[in-house]
Amino acid sequence: MQILETATEVEIDLTDIDLSNVEENMSNAGKIFEALIAKIGEYIADAGINIIFALLLLIVGWRLVNLISKKMKQGKLFGRMEPTAKSFIRSFTTIILKVLLVITALAILGVPMTSMVAVLGSCGLAIGLALQESLSNIAGGFILSAFKPFVVGDYIKCGDIEGTIQSINIFHTKIVTPDNKMIVVPNSVVSNGTLVDYNSFPTRRVDIDIGASYRENSDDVKKALLDAADACDKVVAEPEPTAVIISFDDNAVSYQLRMWCKTEDYWDVKFTAAEKVKKIFDERNIEIPYPQIDVHMKDK
Repeated sequence: MQILETATEVEIDLTDIDLSNVEENMSNAGKIFEALIAKIGEYIADAGINIIFALLLLIVGWRLVNLISKKMKQGKLFGRMEPTAKSFIRSFTTIILKVLLVITALAILGVPMTSMVAVLGSCGLAIGLALQESLSNIAGGFILSAFKPFVVGDYIKCGDIEGTIQSINIFHTKIVTPDNKMIVVPNSVVSNGTLVDYNSFPTRRVDIDIGASYRENSDDVKKALLDAADACDKVVAEPEPTAVIISFDDNAVSYQLRMWCKTEDYWDVKFTAAEKVKKIFDERNIEIPYPQIDVHMKDK
């Protein structure tokens, strides 16, 4: 079976299409564009001086703000401040001055201040709600910089975290632990928490706790502890080391050796003194008891 296919030609007469509306719309678009260009030209002509003045204000003011920032960094007033606090205050001041500079330039160009304040207020509210934690961290940074509960280099304890302060930034504080681990703590946690600063004073007391048998003479044990303190070079003479009985436990009498040293020598003195105590106790046959239970068997 054969299938016959037929094709028909369709002729379109372009003269039947009405192009008057297209030409009219293009003409209207051209007029609108010309009117817009004219308005822009009129605005530039009317506000030309203001535009030039605003540009000059931005250029000169921006350089002036950078110069102020540089002077703050090198100034004598800020030179006496702690480095982290100085950097924090200088950065914040520079940002505020540049924002005020931009707002002033917009006011010169004729932007209504009422509308601008409303827009800035709405943006500030939205940003504040979205960045509550960040803003609390910034506030915490201000508190740490202003009241200085500690400075860079201090050894502190904050909750379960302790270590040496490496830096205080806008949002967080960096702490280095004794085993050389970096801990980044939000400023709000540090500023609102309970802090222990071990570097507040030039000297610290080192305590060594140790137990001795009930059979040992307490005077002999105390003398052995004081001799161990005298064997440590970094123990200061004033206040003098002391040895005291602190408790009577089940298996031993607990003694405590108290020595004073410079704050930076704390760990050296603590480790050295503990080793000296053990050696002297061994040399003098002072018994260090360990927990034990005596069991007595009774005949029936």
